[in-house]
Amino acid sequence: MNHPLRQLVLTRFREFFRRPSTVFWVYGFPLLLSGVLGVAFQNRPAAQVPIDVSVDGIGEMQAAESVRAKLLGDARIVVAMGTDRECRNRLRIGKTGLVIIPEASGRYDYLFDANRPESALARATADSALCRADAPELAVPTEVAFNEPGGRYIDFLIPGLVGINLMGGGLWGVGFVVVDMRVRKLLKRFLATPMKRRDFLLALIISRAVFTLIEVTILLVFAWLAFGVAVRGNFGALAVLVVLGAGCFGGIGLLVACRVETIESVSGLMNAVMLPMYLLCGVFFAADRFPDAMQPLIRVLPLTALLDGLRAVMNEGAGWGAVDRPAIVLAAWGAVSFAIALRWFKWR
Repeated sequence: MNHPLRQLVLTRFREFFRRPSTVFWVYGFPLLLSGVLGVAFQNRPAAQVPIDVSVDGIGEMQAAESVRAKLLGDARIVVAMGTDRECRNRLRIGKTGLVIIPEASGRYDYLFDANRPESALARATADSALCRADAPELAVPTEVAFNEPGGRYIDFLIPGLVGINLMGGGLWGVGFVVVDMRVRKLLKRFLATPMKRRDFLLALIISRAVFTLIEVTILLVFAWLAFGVAVRGNFGALAVLVVLGAGCFGGIGLLVACRVETIESVSGLMNAVMLPMYLLCGVFFAADRFPDAMQPLIRVLPLTALLDGLRAVMNEGAGWGAVDRPAIVLAAWGAVSFAIALRWFKWR
């Protein structure tokens, strides 16, 4: 006799693959997104550093021209000259990172925002260019570009894309489906069948996990072929993280949707859950950039744990030892969310 859970999982497979648009958004769109971002960030040219030189009086013109000539000795620097007011305005709106205010005596002052990374970079670059120009006898270090696989931005980005695909797939692929069935009165029909509520909810999570494994495999193969992004660590540890991530976010998706009755409501709740993790968990930049006071909260979020584990395995060559904490966090979030959803779930 066929078990209800088995039949429910097979039903989800049939329903999924009979919708070409759904297949595209699950499998095609992540490849398109990773391709576009990979091309944009794989081989970025050396950053141009904008620096302004302020000139207000005729007596300062010669000093300003001298500073400008020294700065132009560095190919990375783009120099603009203007009045003090013009330069300050450009600094305020972010069109330059540093304003140099020269004096007729040969001294000069720096005007910059120490809290802006581009300003800190502009100051360091200006210091280097001016010191080399003033002391040409100093030994100039040889610059060697570093672009090895594992240390590029694309290597940091791909695990982030895998993580948000797992999160989006779990929440939208499970939670949204439940609400859509409730809106279309399909859940009332399931209620009349001889099955347990637990089997129905587990079938949604299991089918979503299978779809996710296929999705992540395709994405990783594409990243390897297109950009040389390889998995340096243990493939088994990576697979465990992916499965736990799919189950975790599937459970959260069920919790969000267990009582929601409209598409508009579930869309708002999904975005409310996902947006903070998009911003805080280190998808596109390291989560360490946020203040220390926020780090305890960030570290207990499931997406942070997932991304830490994925990057440790993929980029750092880690094995099973690196997945202990991420696995505990993901399993805890998934189990608690599923237990609460199972208790609160309603068919109508």
